Amino acid sequence: MSGRWEPPSGLMQVPIWPNGAPDMTERSPAVEQVFGVEKTPGHRYTAVANVTTPTITVYVPKGRNTGVSMLVFPGGGFQILAMDIEGTEVCDWISAKGMTCVLLKYRVPKSNHYWDKDCKCHITPTVAWTLQDAQRAIRLVRAKAKEWQIDSHKIGVIGFSAGGYLVAQTSNIFGATYERVDEADELSSRPDFAVALYPGHLCRAGDTLDTSIQVTPQTPPTFVLQAWDDPVDKVCNSTLYIRALAAAGVPAEVHLFLKGGHAFGLRPSAHPVSSWPALVENWLIEINMLPPLTR
Repeated sequence: MSGRWEPPSGLMQVPIWPNGAPDMTERSPAVEQVFGVEKTPGHRYTAVANVTTPTITVYVPKGRNTGVSMLVFPGGGFQILAMDIEGTEVCDWISAKGMTCVLLKYRVPKSNHYWDKDCKCHITPTVAWTLQDAQRAIRLVRAKAKEWQIDSHKIGVIGFSAGGYLVAQTSNIFGATYERVDEADELSSRPDFAVALYPGHLCRAGDTLDTSIQVTPQTPPTFVLQAWDDPVDKVCNSTLYIRALAAAGVPAEVHLFLKGGHAFGLRPSAHPVSSWPALVENWLIEINMLPPLTR
C-alpha cells in the first residue's frame, strides 16, 4: 500500500472544504491508502481507502469546449473508491468529448449506506458524509462556471455502483445537508442531468426503493444502465428507480443488458454493454446538452 492518492501528472486535486470536512466527530484514525485490487484475473483497478479529506480534480476539455461539465462519483461500496476504472479513465473519455470532467474523491469508509462486516448488515449513518461532499462539489463547479468556461445550466453527474446511488441522492435531495461555508453554498446542488451506471443501495429489503429517494418532476433527466447478470447490485436497483422516474414524469433513457456483470467501467467487454459511452453521448445530444457536431 502507498500513501495519499494523487491525480495524473499535470492535474491538481483541491480540497472542497476550506476548513476541513464537516461532522467528522467519528473521523477514522487511519491514513489514506492506495492499493491495487484484482478480483478476477486481468481485472485490476486502483482502490483508495480511508479518505477523510475530500477533493476534486478537474480535467479540462480536449479540443472544442462544449461548455458541458460532468462530476464523476466512483464506486466502491462506500468502503473504498475505485479511482481509475470508475474515475480517471472516465474523465479521460469525458474530456475527450469536449466536456469538463470533475472527479470527486469523497469520504470513505462508512460514509453512506454501507455493508458492515462485523454485523453482516447494511448501516445508514446519521450523517451522510458522501452526500455532503457531492452537494458541495456540485455547488463549487457552479460557482466556478465562468472561470472554468462551463455553462452553469449544463452541469451533470455520473456515478458507478455506490456512486450511482450518490447520483440518485443528488438528483432528488436538494436541501443543504451541512452548514453554509461560503458564497458557493448559496447556489443550487441540483445537477442538470444524471447518469447512473449499475447503481447500488437503492433496492432495500423486500425489493423496495430506498425511502429517502423521493423522485419528483424536479428530478433531472436521467440515464440508467445495468447488466441483468450483475452479481453485486441486483437489477432491482435500476428497475425500482426507473419506475419512480416514470411515475414522476422524469425524462429518462434506460438500458438493461443481458450480460456484463459489475464494475466494467470503460474496460473492453465481450458483451454489448461496453457500448454504453456512445449511448450516453447520443443521449446528451438528444436532451440538448451536447451539440450534434460532437458525434
